Amino acid sequence: MAFLSASRRHFSLFCHLRRGLSTAENASGPAGISAAAAKYRLQKEFDPDRALSILSAVDAKASPVATSRYALELTVRRLARTRRFSDVEALIESRKSEATSLTEPYVVSLIISYGSAGMLDHAIRTFDQVPTLTSAPHSVLSFNALLTACSRAKKPFRVPSLFAKLSEEHSITPDCFSYGILIKSLCVSGKVTKALETLREMVEVKQLEPTLIIYTTLIDSLYKAGKQEEAEELWKKMVEKGCVPDQAAYNVRVMHRALNGKPEEVLELIKEMEAAGLGPDRITYTYLITCHLNAGQHEDAMQVYKGLRKKGPKPNAKMFKILLTHLCEIEDFDTGFAVFKDSLRFNKVPDFQTVKLLVSGLVKEDKVQAAKEVIDKVKKHFPENLVQRWKKVEEELGLNEEAADAA
Repeated sequence: MAFLSASRRHFSLFCHLRRGLSTAENASGPAGISAAAAKYRLQKEFDPDRALSILSAVDAKASPVATSRYALELTVRRLARTRRFSDVEALIESRKSEATSLTEPYVVSLIISYGSAGMLDHAIRTFDQVPTLTSAPHSVLSFNALLTACSRAKKPFRVPSLFAKLSEEHSITPDCFSYGILIKSLCVSGKVTKALETLREMVEVKQLEPTLIIYTTLIDSLYKAGKQEEAEELWKKMVEKGCVPDQAAYNVRVMHRALNGKPEEVLELIKEMEAAGLGPDRITYTYLITCHLNAGQHEDAMQVYKGLRKKGPKPNAKMFKILLTHLCEIEDFDTGFAVFKDSLRFNKVPDFQTVKLLVSGLVKEDKVQAAKEVIDKVKKHFPENLVQRWKKVEEELGLNEEAADAA
């Protein structure tokens, strides 16, 4: 009964928001904002009710489809994260009734949003409704949207069967994007051999040229499957076909070299990137640092990191996580504390478990004030649901007792 009561409450709230906020709420709320402004606010808003409020103030039909879709997806994710699936359905279904006939790009946003919520059956149902909603037959656009929804719903294993079934039923000719999703789903499912067969079918039978993303996906999967020679052969074939590698493609090779080779090999590949006119990015440097650390070259890793602080791409959260974990493992908590403060400056604070290692180490070395400073800072950066976990850490380490004694 409590569940039903909560569902009715959420649905009632949603209906209220769809009708428009009250005069008092409109005075202080986000009424009349653009889809772009809503997108910006939603990226920082994790409360599902506030997210609904922001979205309800946007005229989706008068906004660019891509921006409006992104705002809708963000709101759907906020609702799905709190398992308010009935509200997700109410939100998306209300979008279907906004007009007697909708455009296919608009319906595509609804299909993908259902996928983002993990509600694949609803996405399939919406795909089936395309002719009714748009007064036009299915096209490759909605077909690709449904395949994308499978990936968003973390059900890539559904893609191959839907690809074959729906393309035949609706006389849809899959395009490069369709095959890209199919190949990606096969790779994610561990079927890299089948993915290579699909690539050959795409090129030899369908006469379609693979995109750089398709090549990169396959090369990455071949490396991860331990098929280095096949990965290198596919790289050569890609280049011969005139498909010019970008940073993402090079980073796949950098990752493999970093995890399975020596720092010198990674540096050589970075020189190759630079010769091709591509500067290494933060991902490249993260793998280089990882390789140095795996090789026991602590000083070299720190030198790369210090160089990024002065110039170059800003460090990312993964880089801070890797460095902080390593520094805690070798019990260099002073440097770890300095790196943590850098992560605050760059707004890239590592995850709870990583920072907890630092806090525990600082307490172990009787650097209680520094440990408390770390916890105070992360409480302001992490979502509310982690605050209780930090309070528990304070109790376990006796930090709250120190505060009580001081009082």
